[in-house]
Amino acid sequence: MARLGKRRPARMRSGVSGLQGRQSAPASPRVDGDGPVTIERLAHDGRGVAHTAAGKTLFVDGALPGERLEVAVHRARKRFDEGHVRELVTPSPQRVTPPCAHFGRCGGCDLQHLALDAQRHHKVAVLLELLARQGIEPPLAPQLLAGAGEGYRRRARLGVKVDAEGGVHLGFRARHSHRLVDITDCTILVPSLSALLTPLHALVASLEAPRQAGHLELLESDQGVVLVLRQLREHDADRGRWLAFAERHGLHLARLLGRETPRLEWLTPAPALSCRVPGPGEALTLGFAPGDFLQANAEVNRQLIQTALAWLGDVEGLALLDLFAGVGNFSLPLAAAGARVTAVEGSPAMVERLAGNARRNDLEVLTRQTDLGRAGGVAELLTRDPPGVVVLDPPRDGAEAVCRTLVEHPVPRLLYVSCDPATLARDAARLVHGGYRPSRLAVADMFAHTSHLESMLLFEHPRTGRQPLGATPDG
Repeated sequence: MARLGKRRPARMRSGVSGLQGRQSAPASPRVDGDGPVTIERLAHDGRGVAHTAAGKTLFVDGALPGERLEVAVHRARKRFDEGHVRELVTPSPQRVTPPCAHFGRCGGCDLQHLALDAQRHHKVAVLLELLARQGIEPPLAPQLLAGAGEGYRRRARLGVKVDAEGGVHLGFRARHSHRLVDITDCTILVPSLSALLTPLHALVASLEAPRQAGHLELLESDQGVVLVLRQLREHDADRGRWLAFAERHGLHLARLLGRETPRLEWLTPAPALSCRVPGPGEALTLGFAPGDFLQANAEVNRQLIQTALAWLGDVEGLALLDLFAGVGNFSLPLAAAGARVTAVEGSPAMVERLAGNARRNDLEVLTRQTDLGRAGGVAELLTRDPPGVVVLDPPRDGAEAVCRTLVEHPVPRLLYVSCDPATLARDAARLVHGGYRPSRLAVADMFAHTSHLESMLLFEHPRTGRQPLGATPDG
């Protein structure tokens, strides 16, 4: 027990991969025997799709539509194979040199080989295809909300691993793998975070008990950079190293200490963390704590909020229900626009933070803690003070129970902000079948160079007395 958390003696095996993270890939992938194939399209996850001469589907990492290439299959399944590019015969004109040296090994960005405009066109097409599968065709072309392709991400989580030889590694996971890829710089992180990667490598390599560092979280706030250490057990000597590092780089330092139910402790004076979000006039201040949900891309989040305000128009005096409200990302700007906002969250701590943000900005927002997975609680909110607008910003699994209740208790307008297009399409189908009609659609490129997309869809319900945009009295 005396060596708990210490480096182990060197052995011959390592759990850290410097190669592309293909899950369960054999040491010698077989080459597809049909010769070059042509990539027909991109799958929703960004892989190229082709077919063998026998008609079997191939999903090919790193391949682009129109390219002819030879494929090395690293996983064969009954109905399809998965592979990667063995030899590129005819490249796509949309193929570019990835801006990051870690591309192909790090699992963070999977589309850096595709031109940025083409990435965004693909994301729009994915959302429209998923909606079309449900029989949904928005009346207007989607708006594209996008910012810079590099230096945009203001938060990141880095893994720490000690390999069997005692080497200490810091970085991101390989794609579809628990293997860790060492990262010394990151093109998508904001500069203040990317600049810390190399010094952090040196720091974790100097720790006496690196195994006690589970992962690191970096976050940029208006008060500066925050570093949160996930630590399994206390280690006095290493605590001093972390404090010295924080002082040297001007960081706010906290840790999550413990294994089962970690508790947050500030090792430097606790700051009142905040960021700014747009309002109808002046910017608003959004306070948060480590662990709170905060959009990673500040510029695209700004565009989301401004687009929501523009779509909803004059909300002065209108009852508005914001479900999955978080710390007030949409609640505060809409309250500042004059809406009578009731903001609802499942977490008591989040509700308290949201209420504090309303007070900080001198806004009146009624906050409620409710289990949004329970239909009865949502129905009570909809019937107690029937809202003119409902805003939904759920997690990745969507808002199925809420949407069922919104069909039973329809509202004039519903603004659905989604971080998963598949669950959005599922929920949108339920809403449309219940009488709602889509009127506006936006695709938000919150994570450039990845296949992840976010979106926003405005629904209107004709039976509540409001015509959808573009509709005629007879339509």
